[in-house]
Amino acid sequence: MEVLLLTQEHCGFCTQAKEILDRLSGEYELSVTTLELNLPEGQALAMRGGVLFPPGIFLDGEPFSYGRPSERKLRRELERRLKRVEEGGAATRT
Repeated sequence: MEVLLLTQEHCGFCTQAKEILDRLSGEYELSVTTLELNLPEGQALAMRGGVLFPPGIFLDGEPFSYGRPSERKLRRELERRLKRVEEGGAATRT
């Protein structure tokens, strides 16, 4: 699963999000990429995904959350997506 973390300098919640994703990467097959919010590409992604403030987490290109990260919420979503794949393939994107 592709995970994109939209971050900003001096962001405590961004640091927390990185730590959570590091932990979860040991349990799930995650490819984690970070992108700075202050870059034009980061700003465009934030606007398209409705990310009001960092960190923004995108799962397989879809906005998942922004702001204070919740490991529990992220873990539940990863499990849900894995179960969906195991039951017959990922849902198609619209």
